[in-house]
Parts: sequence; structure tokens; C-alpha cells
Amino acid sequence: MQRLVVFSGAGMSAESGLKTFRDSGGLWEKYDINEVATPEAWARNPELVLDFYNQRREQILSAESNAAHKALVELESKYDVCIVTQNIDNLHERAGSKRVLHLHGEISKAKSERNDDVVVEKLGPIKIGDVAPDGHQLRPHVVWFGEPVPEYEKALKIISEADILIVVGTSLNVYPAAGLVHYVPEHCEVHLVDPNDAVRSRFNSVNHLKKPAVEGIPELIKIIL
Repeated sequence: MQRLVVFSGAGMSAESGLKTFRDSGGLWEKYDINEVATPEAWARNPELVLDFYNQRREQILSAESNAAHKALVELESKYDVCIVTQNIDNLHERAGSKRVLHLHGEISKAKSERNDDVVVEKLGPIKIGDVAPDGHQLRPHVVWFGEPVPEYEKALKIISEADILIVVGTSLNVYPAAGLVHYVPEHCEVHLVDPNDAVRSRFNSVNHLKKPAVEGIPELIKIIL
């Protein structure tokens, strides 16, 4: 069975109504990234950081998987599918995808501020005084700017073994995640689903569907199934 890897970014979730920090009118526009999404921000004002991520969690829990999320599940009937996503929502899983690796963490979980390995499910808001099993304050289980990406090596291995790669909803401008595409094997068949064409130069050969995910993914699946 061929190995098919989907590398998804914010554009995938945007079509479920979840704004990215680059979108005008999005949740990030009300905040300075340095005040809510860095280790320094957490040390300086954890209440503000928690408020920001509690809002994001509430927004994500009310969102629904879109047609692109659901269509990707169909690929599992023919391919060994793994999704590597930059998104912190669980819309891939809620659509039915079985293997999803979250590069930047998961909003539906929380972890100890002292130990990245102490992780718990947390669907409701995190408050000051909520502690992990190790007794330390809970923080969002997300990778902040300036923090290492713990799942990077695992993602690198997955992508380096791909027979087919689908890149969807990402500009590949955010590092280190964007660097993963440099490890795509030469034999790999690459498909890009994105209304922009900025990332094409990163691949030797690519089938580019210049469409948003909800249009391009179902169309692509008809071709490769």
C-alpha cells in the first residue's frame, strides 16, 4: 500500500470559520503575538495568555469539519494515510482521519508548565490554579513562538517516506514546519491545493490545483482514488 502524507495548514481550518493570525478581522488582530504566544508572555502575564487560548478553544469546539477534512478520510480506503498538520484544532480527527500528527500541539489538551510530557485532556477553560498531575500550573498544549517543535523529527520521518504528498492550506512560510518539504523523496508524487502559487518553487514537479481546500481536495481525490 502506498504511503500518502497530507501536510495541512491554517487555510484548511479557515474554511471551517477559524481565522489565522494573519487574517484581518481574526482573533489574533486584537492581540500582540508577543503578549499571548511566547514563553515570555506566559511568564509575564499568564492570565492574558489563558484568556486568549480559552477564546480560541471555545471557537474551535464550536467549529465543524469541512468538506475537505471529510474528503481526506476517503483516501484511507486505498492508501496508508498520515496527516501532518500545523493546526491545533481537532477537525481532522472529528472528520474521521485515524492518523494525525499535530506539529504545533492541540488546543483540546493542556500540559504542565514544567513538564511537556504531562498532558491532559482539557475541553473547558484553563484557569490560574488549575494544576497538572505533577502539581504544576496547566498551560495550553501548544507550541509557542520561540519554542522547539517536539514532533518535528517524527514529522520529518513521515514525510521522508511518502510516496504521495498533498500540501493543502499552507503558504509554507512558517519555519521550522516549512522546512519539512525539503525532505520529500525524489520519487514522491506531489499535489498542491492552494489558491496561491508561492510554494511551487519548493518542488521539482507538482500538480497544482489553484483552489481553496473545500473545492480542490474533493476534486483531487477523484483523480487519485
